Amino acid sequence: MEDLSELVAQWPVEQVAAGVTDPAETVAATGDLDWRVRTASVSKLLVGLAALVAIEEEALTLAEPAGPPGATVQHLLAHAAGFAFDDDKVLAPPEQRRIYSNVGIETFARHLAERTGIPFGDYLTEAVLQPLGMADTELVGSPAHGIESTVADLLRFARELLAPTLVSAETLATATSVHYPALAGVVPGFGKFTPNPWGLAFEIRGEKQPHWTGQRHSPQTFGHFGATGTFLWVDPAAQLGCAVLTGRDFGQWAGAAWPPFNDAVLERFAR
Repeated sequence: MEDLSELVAQWPVEQVAAGVTDPAETVAATGDLDWRVRTASVSKLLVGLAALVAIEEEALTLAEPAGPPGATVQHLLAHAAGFAFDDDKVLAPPEQRRIYSNVGIETFARHLAERTGIPFGDYLTEAVLQPLGMADTELVGSPAHGIESTVADLLRFARELLAPTLVSAETLATATSVHYPALAGVVPGFGKFTPNPWGLAFEIRGEKQPHWTGQRHSPQTFGHFGATGTFLWVDPAAQLGCAVLTGRDFGQWAGAAWPPFNDAVLERFAR
């Protein structure tokens, strides 16, 4: 396994753990891969996979009503239901704007719990975490931003997204394809994009610039970053995934440091 330490040596952070994986195994890493921290909005990716399991189990459907009037499960997961960022105020009708919303993800999690009769944290554990061997990952707060994990566990998750076992490849492809492709919206910290492609909880890179991924990434790249200085991406074209946890909250430093790092990862490890 190759060492990534030189790629993060100049980052202005006290602690960092990072890893790169292909569909079969971790190919490079640095730092303590068992260091557990709050992943912030990277949590939404785990919610997204739990949603896909529920759909395949026929516990719910994308088209069923959920959230504000006229909204569906699909709208909630794709940040198209109209909810504000962090409260339940409705700012727009469904399918009019891509309004990035923690409340939308939290509303979905409550809806799933109601439909299954299982608390969302338990459903996440039983449907996703235990089957993938993510023993050091736990929901400790909001489903939108309150999951704690390690790089080791997030790399297990990334491998699942590269070669799915819990859901069909077709179901995963639906979730990582753009929903409501015409919608404009903001990627927090990077600005407004028209359009702003998003899947079902998975942000999709598309042609966004500037962006937290790199210039070498394919437009099909999907993932998320978090306010605690965390990110996870999967590039299907390169057949690679990458997870990073840091000890410093997201800020201008991340916008400067992450894209060159991600480009270097792809240059070195892409097939």
